[in-house]
Amino acid sequence: MGKVLTVAAGSPFRPVTHVATGGLYGLAENGRPADSTLLPLKVNSLTQPAPGVGQRPNGQPPGGDSLLVAPQATRVGAGEYIRMPDIYSNFPYQWVSWNDWLAKVDTMVRARLNATSVSNILGWELWNEPDWTWKTANAGAFNDGWTRTFRAVRALDTTTPIVGPSISYYNRSWLSSFLSSAKAAGTLPDIICWHELGSPNNIAANIADYRALESSLGISPRRISINEYAATSEVDVPGRIASYVAKFERAGVESAHRAFWYEYGTMNGLVTNNTQPTGTWWLYKWYGDMAGRMVTTTPPNQTGLDGFASYDSTRKIVNVVLGNEAGTNTVRLTGIGALGPSVQVTVESTHTQSRFTSAPAATPISSTVYRVTGDQLLVIVPNMAASDGYHVVVQPAGGVPSYQQRYEAEDGSVFRAQRLTASSASEGGYVGRIDNATSTHSTDSYVDFVVNVPTARTYTMTIGYANGGGAAATQGLAVNGGSWGTVSYPATSGWGQFGATTDTTVSLKAGYNVIRLAKGSPGFSGATGNAELDYIQLS
Repeated sequence: MGKVLTVAAGSPFRPVTHVATGGLYGLAENGRPADSTLLPLKVNSLTQPAPGVGQRPNGQPPGGDSLLVAPQATRVGAGEYIRMPDIYSNFPYQWVSWNDWLAKVDTMVRARLNATSVSNILGWELWNEPDWTWKTANAGAFNDGWTRTFRAVRALDTTTPIVGPSISYYNRSWLSSFLSSAKAAGTLPDIICWHELGSPNNIAANIADYRALESSLGISPRRISINEYAATSEVDVPGRIASYVAKFERAGVESAHRAFWYEYGTMNGLVTNNTQPTGTWWLYKWYGDMAGRMVTTTPPNQTGLDGFASYDSTRKIVNVVLGNEAGTNTVRLTGIGALGPSVQVTVESTHTQSRFTSAPAATPISSTVYRVTGDQLLVIVPNMAASDGYHVVVQPAGGVPSYQQRYEAEDGSVFRAQRLTASSASEGGYVGRIDNATSTHSTDSYVDFVVNVPTARTYTMTIGYANGGGAAATQGLAVNGGSWGTVSYPATSGWGQFGATTDTTVSLKAGYNVIRLAKGSPGFSGATGNAELDYIQLS
């Protein structure tokens, strides 16, 4: 059996939000890489350079301006964090003076606020790797500099979350000093951030230690972003990436971005020649195909074999992605009784030869019908290479619907609303507090669903919802950035109480589409009342 990865299909623990499908400088201007390579990955979020970028990472020319790439990011359902010090041309950043820096901050924030058609900005990252790039001799102590910069941003933008301190590796004592200072000054980041660039082995311990530190300082739990992960020797190794993703998912990280080691416009090595996937792309494609709920995986330890998994109860499909181990190993699945007495198990693999070598498809290994005994199953994965990624798909032997029809709202791209839980909601989750519609659109609330359909036609879209407002409410509906329609939601028995549905129609092209339901959005004048979203279903 070798090493054993246990997958508890009956133990869901979070929505499928594809937390680690993100990239530092993932997009370049002029639509690079192509939308067709990004939509299957369900890109969660990106860290992009500041407006007016001067940064030349790895010798690249300045590029990836967050406001200029925003239309493409929006087309693929991705949010953006803006890295402010990338206004400088050199790295490490060449500090000039406080007058110069604060003037740059003012310019960047005003540029973002004036870009009224941009609504996908998730946060301001005030600095990058200050544990070695902050010029203390010229700028003073970083903790004081953080407070000055934080207040300068907040003087102009009172709502966009602030991200930091983005240190180059997890360092408890450094964070303790920073957090204590920020708490005293009232400038705590909304999203805590550091980098994991050396190995996935310590991620679980680092996040557990951070949570303990946070608690000891009397700080309420922060959202966590690891906006650079994987070393140069790891980022193109599917097996190693499987271990990173598994640990981020289990630890409750909100977003994680592939580190930038190469060129703009390749999502950091996932795409070559703008449209061709590399071997590692297929691992993220498997990740993008996950739906329903993430389910608990238990590796033998924090080194070696690891993986992540989902269960879509509407199609009765278990997806498992694993790697980082050589030899013959085992996936032990439990809680799969709902799939029936026999199941079809498909196994495939992917290998990256180089970031310049395309991989037109994953490599099939086996497709076998197994009898399920005692609600569990052992799947042997033979002759694994530690560098390769592996995909195990388990579904009823009698077949499943030909395409995903139900999309959970909490699995979608959620902008300025909240993922919440309710026992009556499909898969136990929904999106509420979709409350904002403003003339500037920077705080508009909406949910984007990236859907994949087999044929171009008009589909009936059933929406599960709740509306406890006592009167009918509306939301805007747009497909692929097209013209706006309106969905009406009659009043229901109460907020957070689901079972009601409403129907509308949408014209979809074959393949991937982005459906937006909005309280407010660029091009839409705003909705009336409020509605909470449980799911959409296409038929």
